[in-house]
Amino acid sequence: MPAVVIVGAQWGDEGKGKVVDIFARHADIVVRYQGGNNAGHTLVVDGQKTVLHLVPSGVLHGAKVCVIGNGVVVDPAVLIAEIDQLRQRGFLLQDDLLKISDRANLIMPYHRAIDLARERVRGEGRIGTTGRGIGPTYEDKMARIGIRFADFCDEATFTEVLQRILKEKNSYLRAILKEKALDFDAIQAEYRGYRERLAPYVTDTGVYLHGALRQSRRVLLEGAQGTMLDVDHGTYPFVTSSNTVAGGACSGSGIAPHDISAVIGIVKAYTTRVGSGPFPTELLDDLGKKLRQDGDEFGATTGRPRRCGWFDAVVVRTAVRLNGMSGLALTKLDVLTGFETIRICTAYEYAGQRLEDFPASAAVLHGLKPVYEELPGWQEPLHGARSLRDLPANARAYVRRLEEVTATPMIMVSVGAGRDQTILLRNPFE
Repeated sequence: MPAVVIVGAQWGDEGKGKVVDIFARHADIVVRYQGGNNAGHTLVVDGQKTVLHLVPSGVLHGAKVCVIGNGVVVDPAVLIAEIDQLRQRGFLLQDDLLKISDRANLIMPYHRAIDLARERVRGEGRIGTTGRGIGPTYEDKMARIGIRFADFCDEATFTEVLQRILKEKNSYLRAILKEKALDFDAIQAEYRGYRERLAPYVTDTGVYLHGALRQSRRVLLEGAQGTMLDVDHGTYPFVTSSNTVAGGACSGSGIAPHDISAVIGIVKAYTTRVGSGPFPTELLDDLGKKLRQDGDEFGATTGRPRRCGWFDAVVVRTAVRLNGMSGLALTKLDVLTGFETIRICTAYEYAGQRLEDFPASAAVLHGLKPVYEELPGWQEPLHGARSLRDLPANARAYVRRLEEVTATPMIMVSVGAGRDQTILLRNPFE
């Protein structure tokens, strides 16, 4: 059985945690293929809320194998804390249920220090990073001076590499960023403890996944951020530092493209983003505040309030094209209950021209004017709906219109945070 990729179709925070959890019941293995602990995936099962930062969202199904792929950057302290919390609840009790790629890069203390200091220096021009060292870690990966788990697990190699890199990083911290130097002995001792805990999970996950697929095991792949935060295709420079699109699932896990049978996009019934950067449909009025409050739009990782706006079909069409999406999973439809009128952005206007594709220029992006169409809203609560027939007529019409403006069918509709508050229309593994 080939693999299925789950991709956010907006700026992230679309509800990947819940969607992956829903589809994970049909999978044998769940893989995280990019990002780090700068994203939080929230799951609500039997009324209990779980926020995951590194462990794949299929972990709450118990018997699923969770894989952290080579495209992920890993803060070992965060991962260990997450493992311990899950074990206290009866998950990951067997070591073979979690696998970490020996090619994944580690987040080091100097990465976090550089990340925070750069944002301070940028002032009002800051990008809006989480300060967790994600970007600097990917920089070192591309500069070929990162530390991978394969080297980390060998103490002699780790010591030699750390000595060489820390000398350079401390010079940069002191001279350019005006920060204190970091202590080699303290880092070595700290990471020695991490090595003892994590070494049993480290393996060649690319080889493992190849073998699993040859045995017809079902593989589900999840990213951390949405399509519009992709370093190549998103709202650059207000993006993350890795490839979030479906193509990144191959390079970030070691799975060949021909093994992927479907790409499913997750799309919120409205639009949100965290941090700085262009946001054409952003609502800065009471409607935006209502979306934020009703949708509990606060970052799972940072607690930062999310910027909210109407559904942007240009963004989603771009994501459909870039990822080759065969279906969409719609989340938070219930949050729109109570709105008299709901808007959908179907195109942009810029300098007297109509744009139906997402532009690359930051200057153009900041000058876009959304072209809206309006649909009537509904007042009935949706939490009890378990089929499309259970939805109010106006809610069904809204779902149909989203399918039309994105030219992509819905395969799932979420009407609440709980696992059971879901209308499943098609299983992507079938």
